[in-house]
Amino acid sequence: MPGTLAGNDSPAAVPDREPTALGPLLDDLHLEGAIFLRGEYSESWAYESLPSNGVATILAPDAPQVLLFHVVASGRCWIETNDSDRHWANEGDVIVLPYNDQHRMGGSAPASTVSISTLLQPPPWDTMPVIRHGEGGRTTNVVCGYLACDDPLFSPRMRVFPSVFVVTPPPGPARDWVRASIDFALQQTAQVADDRVASPTSIPELLLVEVLRLHLASTPGSDHGWARALRDPVLAPALAAVHGSPEKKWDVTSLAREAGVSASLLDERFREVLGLAPIRYLTGWRMHVAANLLRTSDLGVAAVGRRVGYQSEEAFSRAFKRAHGASPSVWRVQRPH
Repeated sequence: MPGTLAGNDSPAAVPDREPTALGPLLDDLHLEGAIFLRGEYSESWAYESLPSNGVATILAPDAPQVLLFHVVASGRCWIETNDSDRHWANEGDVIVLPYNDQHRMGGSAPASTVSISTLLQPPPWDTMPVIRHGEGGRTTNVVCGYLACDDPLFSPRMRVFPSVFVVTPPPGPARDWVRASIDFALQQTAQVADDRVASPTSIPELLLVEVLRLHLASTPGSDHGWARALRDPVLAPALAAVHGSPEKKWDVTSLAREAGVSASLLDERFREVLGLAPIRYLTGWRMHVAANLLRTSDLGVAAVGRRVGYQSEEAFSRAFKRAHGASPSVWRVQRPH
């Protein structure tokens, strides 16, 4: 059983991973989140969550996208969405809903499903809400959190990930870190304004990044999309080049050279696996990096443009406006930091 943390100690560092194409992608994520709910469920039990827009309104009304995660602290449960099979999760597993889909959860025994709105008082909350539901049998404890972001990786339009997935950290440092992180976040939970109860640490953000690494590393190679692309012998070198050096003057030929294949094969593989042409993907990644720089640095617009491969400020501004709906200078003022 992994150890817990006490006092003001912080959890051990996240276990290292081979960066390849995934490293820059996850390292550049801009996430803000919190542990917001605990569930104590006793057999038999089942509930249905609020609709996606209802959850977002309560937790992060200004966020473009909201992700949910559940950590099974003890016991066993299932989860499903309208377009997914039923997944089972055991103690120590992390359930991720990358697009905040409405979902249902329940225990091992058959039970009628009730709406979570009948179990949870509406905000504001004086303390972290604890849902107690069930008929008094074996108990399952679940810790719930959310993360707000505007990264294209979690855009519902792209559907990079399935609507719900369960990650079982392998025995060793990764599993110990996940458990210690949750213990630490719960111990440090404090009341904040805006009708929310939040963890004043970066644990939810770090936890999600680690869980995504584990998920992508363990997803079967037959899957489509990112999980396949990041291990594909043709796409992985090209993605690593784009993610690691967005400022370079890439074209299909130079990216194909990085991958050791012909330009036509690279173009075909991008379209087959990611549904995008290589240059369209390159532009999207550059605009993502540019948005992150505008949000987190004092660099001028022209300097940001050069960091992502644009020598002309005007050309960069046009490309950025097409991607984000506003010029870099306007977007920087409007977006929260």
